[in-house]
Amino acid sequence: MRGGRRIALTLDVAGERVPAALLVPLEPRPASAALLLHGYSSDKERMVDSAGRALLDRGVASLGLDLPLHGERVGPGAAAGMSPEEFRNPLALARRWRAALEECRVALRFLGALPEVDGARLALVGYSMGAYLGVMVAAREPAVRALVLAAGGDLPDDLPYASLVRTVVDPVRAVRKVAGRPLLMVHGRHDRTIRPDQAQRLYAAAGEPKQFLWYDGGHWLPDPVVRQAAGWVGETLRGAGG
Repeated sequence: MRGGRRIALTLDVAGERVPAALLVPLEPRPASAALLLHGYSSDKERMVDSAGRALLDRGVASLGLDLPLHGERVGPGAAAGMSPEEFRNPLALARRWRAALEECRVALRFLGALPEVDGARLALVGYSMGAYLGVMVAAREPAVRALVLAAGGDLPDDLPYASLVRTVVDPVRAVRKVAGRPLLMVHGRHDRTIRPDQAQRLYAAAGEPKQFLWYDGGHWLPDPVVRQAAGWVGETLRGAGG
């Protein structure tokens, strides 16, 4: 493809086959890189075709995954993602979340070990559900040198069993552990899926260096905003090695 190569591959994680898509620029070598985490009911293709292509234009490699119950991991006739009942079941949420965290850990190791990639310059880009997962991964994985949370935030106030869910998924606690690594949050002023106040709570809890990019829109990011965030990733990773 223009500016690089697109490679379809599968990661084997604890016996699970995780479909992935890798974009690698022709130059520079080794390149900085980003792990891309998609939103609820979405898939790796949407992330690679938007954020991945924007990153490729800036010489940044990227790896997109199909998270559990999404993309190629959805059975025939099944809906993507967890059912509303599953999503409100803390035990089911914990099982899925642990699996996703382990898959992201393996994906980061794989990405950083590629000869075309500089393992000291890795970022994570998460959108919506992927932003919730991304902040948890970054808190655990020091290899993540820069973090983009798009359309993400703190848990909603009206979440059932919120105190129990926070024992598994607590974005505020996680983002505090990312302090010292650059953070970019991107959010729509009219987002009704993850409200602006949720994003503001998460941003307030984050340490420096951090930056907030608002756009006039809802949950879906406009292409110019995607390109602006990709530019931030490229510029930030340029000085992240060593």
